[in-house]
Order: sequence, then structure tokens, then C-alpha cells
Amino acid sequence: MVATFKRILVPVDGSPTSDKALAAALQLAGDTGASLRLFHSVELTYATGLDFDGQATLFLRAAGEEILAKALAAAQAAGVAADSQLLDHPGERLGEAVADAARHWQADLIVVGTHGRHGVGRVLLGSGAEQIVRLAPVPVLVIRGESAT
Repeated sequence: MVATFKRILVPVDGSPTSDKALAAALQLAGDTGASLRLFHSVELTYATGLDFDGQATLFLRAAGEEILAKALAAAQAAGVAADSQLLDHPGERLGEAVADAARHWQADLIVVGTHGRHGVGRVLLGSGAEQIVRLAPVPVLVIRGESAT
């Protein structure tokens, strides 16, 4: 039995690795007729402690909206049906935010990029892709970035 994916959630952050995952999701959606939800989670955990006048929060939201607009333009250029969601819940980890978004939108696949960090880099920077794989309610297609080894 071959899995059919019709609703693909794609977390995007504007990085080259994220762009590579978006390209893979666009190809898959183009081949299968699936629709995409482009998802960006604003990391307010650090900004809220330092953001006395709200400017950092506004900047992060605007940057997230720009990332989503570029991803939507790529989907439109590829002829793929897509919408977007910006989430900015302080304190929510990326894996939790993506898992919740997948549940609420009833996605049947998540496509995410990974930087493939190992050792100290992974400990210090964390692994968003690992969190997503661990918490996702649906299958996850992980696309390795150019620098991943």
C-alpha cells in the first residue's frame, strides 16, 4: 500500500536548509496534487525577557511574515496550492508548535530541513528536526542540508 499525502506541513525559517526542504515539499506536492501549509514559529522565548518596548517582538514577527511571503511566492511559482501560518506563542518549543500545527490542520506529512549537527553543536544549538520527529503525530520527511554530514 502506497501512502498518499494530501496535506503537507512545511516549517520554514528562511535558511538554505529550510529552502531545500521547501523545494522537496513543492516537488512532492506538484507530483501528487497535495496542498502545503507553510509554517513559521517566532521564537519569543528570548525576546520577551529583553524586549522592554516590544520592538524585538515586532521585528521577529515581521521577519517571520517575510519568510512566509517568500515561501508562498515559491509555491505560487511552482503552481502548488499553499497557505501560511505564523505562530508566536512565548515559551513553546519548535517541536511542540509544529506537532500542534500538524494536528490542527490535519496534516498527513511534515517536511522539514535539518542542519545535521552532531556533538557539542547539537547540544548547544539543539535539534529542531529531532524535536519535530519525536513529537509529530504524522510521518516526517527530513531533508538534509548541504553542510549536513
